[in-house]
Amino acid sequence: MYSQNYSLNSQLKIWMFTLLVMIVLIILVGGLTRLTDSGLSIISWELFIGSLPPLTNDKWIEYFDLYKTIPEYKKQNFNMTLNEFKIIFWWEWAHRQLGRLIGLTVLLPMIYFTIKNGFWILREYSVIFFLVCFQGFIGWYMVSSGLVDRVDVSHYRLSLHLVIAFVILSIVFWKYLNLTDVKINLINIKLNIIKFFLLLLFLQLIIGAFVSGMDAGKIYNTWPLMGSSYFPDDSVITDFFKLSVFNDQSLVQFIHRNLAYLIVIIYFYMLYIILKNGNTVLRNTIFIIGIALFFQIVLGILTILSGVKILYASLHQINSILIILSTLYFLYITKYQETFY
Repeated sequence: MYSQNYSLNSQLKIWMFTLLVMIVLIILVGGLTRLTDSGLSIISWELFIGSLPPLTNDKWIEYFDLYKTIPEYKKQNFNMTLNEFKIIFWWEWAHRQLGRLIGLTVLLPMIYFTIKNGFWILREYSVIFFLVCFQGFIGWYMVSSGLVDRVDVSHYRLSLHLVIAFVILSIVFWKYLNLTDVKINLINIKLNIIKFFLLLLFLQLIIGAFVSGMDAGKIYNTWPLMGSSYFPDDSVITDFFKLSVFNDQSLVQFIHRNLAYLIVIIYFYMLYIILKNGNTVLRNTIFIIGIALFFQIVLGILTILSGVKILYASLHQINSILIILSTLYFLYITKYQETFY
């Protein structure tokens, strides 16, 4: 919502931009927490007490002993030392602290601006606070899935956790754009194509989270073929039409690859429309999306070929943020066109 109060707009922009940076950071830390298998290092939910890290050796041993009770330690990390445990603990602890800090960064300014400027602030921005709170609940719901019978969290819950993070990121970015003086032009372009492209990107996020949660990226480390064939050679076509398809590591990686190819095809179709239209306003943005998409594919291939090295996998996730934000900006500057298709 763009107010005529320019001072208020500037303050709200700073607030939204700060949140944007923090959400990007927590997505980065969350990705590294998953890639380093650190997410189950803290097995209890401590809303306030958990803000403090272990300050004594006895407290470290207490946390480590709790970790020893879960399947991940018993079946996978039974040789882990206390010093090794501290490494994975710090990743999860940092992730949770960022979540708490984001909650406060939403709540406290929202209360301040509401008291000072009226309840329209609460109506406009409370959705962000509720989603952040819901995200905290989903985070714990995800962790709890790995405490009893599994050595990893549920890839379905991991995917939900990631998608909600990107939904919050998208809402904050959109509200930030609403506070800017970005000029909206009447542009003759098929808006539904942009929406479909964005939908595919979010679908790819979901499948990508499945790949990460199931360690499916380690199944086939070849490209462009999966083993010796285009379709994974340890699967049959009929498996693709079963309800269990999203529990199959090979098929999930296959879907992730081919969804990327579809996204590229849709991108080039959008690029063709824009170049044909000759609108210079959109040209720079579509080129930025294309560059980000190119790097995303290269990073995805490097992640596969390297056996999912943390550097490539982390950059792959970071770059997805750029693709989503640039596509949202692209949608924003076309949203008030006169003709819808």
